[in-house]
Amino acid sequence: MGIGHVEDRFSVRTRWALVMVFAIAMACVEAASVFYIRALVDRVEPYQENPLPLQEALGSVELWREAATLVMIATLGMLAGRTWRQRAGYAALAFGAWDVFYYVFLRLISGWPWTLLDWDILFLLPLPWWGPVLAPVSIAVVMILWGTLTTQAEDVASGGRWPWAFGSVGIFMALTVFMIDAWWALPNGRDAVLQVLPKTFNWPLFWVALLLMALPALHQVAIFARDLSPPSTTAR
Repeated sequence: MGIGHVEDRFSVRTRWALVMVFAIAMACVEAASVFYIRALVDRVEPYQENPLPLQEALGSVELWREAATLVMIATLGMLAGRTWRQRAGYAALAFGAWDVFYYVFLRLISGWPWTLLDWDILFLLPLPWWGPVLAPVSIAVVMILWGTLTTQAEDVASGGRWPWAFGSVGIFMALTVFMIDAWWALPNGRDAVLQVLPKTFNWPLFWVALLLMALPALHQVAIFARDLSPPSTTAR
């Protein structure tokens, strides 16, 4: 039996549900792993003095774990989608759901984060990302929206180049906001980067970045709404 016959067993809604189930289960594993690591170094709440007291081996393992997580999400998208656009959509859907439910499970396991405004170390590659929990969750919601539209509304056009151009600018801006403090500390060496504790978060720039990142999804929503609207019956 060919691969195509196996793929046809699942409707697009079933594929969406299966990707969500996988992403949520993966978020539970991620939250447990992070809890183990943070409990080991006494940093369940990361925003405190010496936020990354990772020994050489533990730090290297953590970097590889993060890279492996990205590979898993990309692989899931490849398996779930039939076209490159669908594969990207499923990967975005999985990433967004994984990120949101990661914080849900981390809260259930450890009691942290206390609020959506608590600071967190979001990622370590290529430099530590810092930001309030609300920031990555907001991006994750946009990814879930775009991933859902892309994978479920197969007849919706991709939306042209301009929304994607602006979206790319938004991604760059968001990464800048997350990593700017670590970037400024970089000339002082690795230890200085690991000791960074940001004092402020550039919310105005982040909201602009989020809006730009949301443009591809918003443009698809507009196209979808236009296609669903009944034709005008106004007599001439």
